[in-house]
Amino acid sequence: MQSNKIDAGTFSKMFLSGARRLEAEKDIINELNVFPVPDGDTGTNMSLTIMSAVNEVESIADLNMATLSKAISSGSLRGARGNSGVILSQLFRGFTKIIKDKDELDMDVFTQALQKAVETAYKAVMKPKEGTILTVAKGVAQKALEINGTADDFDSFFKEIIFYGEEVLKKTPDMLPVLKEAGVVDSGGQGLIEILKGGYAAYSGEDVDEIFISSKPAVAPPVEKEKIITYETSLTIIKSGSFEDSDIDSLAEFADAYGIGTKISDQGDKISVCIYTDEPGRVISKCLSFGSIDDVIVKPRDKDEIGDKVATGGEEICIERKADVVSKPREDAPAPADMSQNENSEKEESPKEPAKEMGFVAVSCGKGLDEIFTSLGVDYLITGGQTMNPSTDDMINAINKVNAKTVFILPNNKNIILAANQAQYLVEDKEIIVIPTKTIPQGITALITFMNDGTASDNESAMNAAISSVKTGQVTYAVRDTSINGIDIQKGNIMGIGDHEILAVGNVVEDTAMDMLVKMVDDESEVISIYFGDEVDEEIANDFSQAVEKKYPDLSVELHFGGQPIYYYIISVE
Repeated sequence: MQSNKIDAGTFSKMFLSGARRLEAEKDIINELNVFPVPDGDTGTNMSLTIMSAVNEVESIADLNMATLSKAISSGSLRGARGNSGVILSQLFRGFTKIIKDKDELDMDVFTQALQKAVETAYKAVMKPKEGTILTVAKGVAQKALEINGTADDFDSFFKEIIFYGEEVLKKTPDMLPVLKEAGVVDSGGQGLIEILKGGYAAYSGEDVDEIFISSKPAVAPPVEKEKIITYETSLTIIKSGSFEDSDIDSLAEFADAYGIGTKISDQGDKISVCIYTDEPGRVISKCLSFGSIDDVIVKPRDKDEIGDKVATGGEEICIERKADVVSKPREDAPAPADMSQNENSEKEESPKEPAKEMGFVAVSCGKGLDEIFTSLGVDYLITGGQTMNPSTDDMINAINKVNAKTVFILPNNKNIILAANQAQYLVEDKEIIVIPTKTIPQGITALITFMNDGTASDNESAMNAAISSVKTGQVTYAVRDTSINGIDIQKGNIMGIGDHEILAVGNVVEDTAMDMLVKMVDDESEVISIYFGDEVDEEIANDFSQAVEKKYPDLSVELHFGGQPIYYYIISVE
């Protein structure tokens, strides 16, 4: 019979094992995402979130329940990325509130901690949806409450709550029709189950190192080499402080599964990556786990050219290693993605001039968009977006660089809003106001609305009102076959995605963009703004803009270079 008590050492092993299992299975979890877009997937976001806590747990000098709780809570809160990562961090935050002052955990304490975890996570989400990770967490907590006091020991307790959690997970498609249509369970809920299974494996004495490490890179079967036809993706990774030489091999293994003709050049403080793949979003998300990302270029390739590369052995991975180089930050490099610098250094570098009343932090994803945001008064830009969800710590680091009493944050992506909100509550020396911009055009409209002579409160109200009138459409490609809202989508199709649903599907970028636009424009529309991406030729973008002007002669049509990767066009209608 197993023990009915869990000490800090055992719980630490359980947490690390849960994190390891999530990391091993993250790509399978990514495959459960409903929308077939090249985004920063759920599994990746949850894994990056929990690994931030792992780094803090592994650095504990004096292990006890208090220091362990602080490391798990603080690490996950600051490292949280994406909605799923933020919710996971809030589950940990609630759980550790109950256990932090205990020497050992019994079933009663564990049950209380699960209840607090669910309560905290639900409070963190403005409009909780059932059929998500929240539902699975709630089911686990309810089952724990039901069997607390009747389970023979922790072994049977864990088995029952995990089994019930899996049963709840299987029912998530019945709660969210979009899951049912796509034929998947909730990805965040699956991630939570993997963490619980990993924790139980450590508790029951399994060799988790052998089980989980041997299963990396885990995950999805390698792509068929001859079918890689679509995109050349190149970028630069600015190494994080925790980067290890072995990470190069991990990156190479991943590239072998998802691309061909890969070139990886280790240049000391940074890594240059070039890969032919039809899943550039996944490549970008993977690279983000090694540091921050710069100089992202995604461009379509001629099918015959790709075929020639395959036929001549172009699928081999070329790795250039920089020998005997001490990794150090580039003078012009953006801060690393894990933002694990000495917090005191920010205070030492803080400007000496008096703080201005109001400043701005915005998330941007392209050189042209960066210039637009800067020209509109943004003090600090965070590189990120759909393919690169910044962490809460990224937000805090950006806020610290703005010398203002009140800092407005423009997340410009619905999957980054929760991380911004989390940063808002972790910063104590400034007033932080999150304007919940879900798209780049909403962020631009918010800045145009800003009044220098207005109060922070007045500006918050005005910007929130202004962004509600902005319709946004984004044109990208499908990374897999699926069916959504009765629309059959094939891998490689071009999709026009609106604020709430897919508005158009086709095979030609500009035709699909126009079909999408037709569904966005109404009698009250006045302005159409078009931002073309880095893989769209300027002449083609001009032709498209002229076609839009011809179709809507009574509307003002504006064309801007956005330079964003992945999305051919971002279009707004106001």
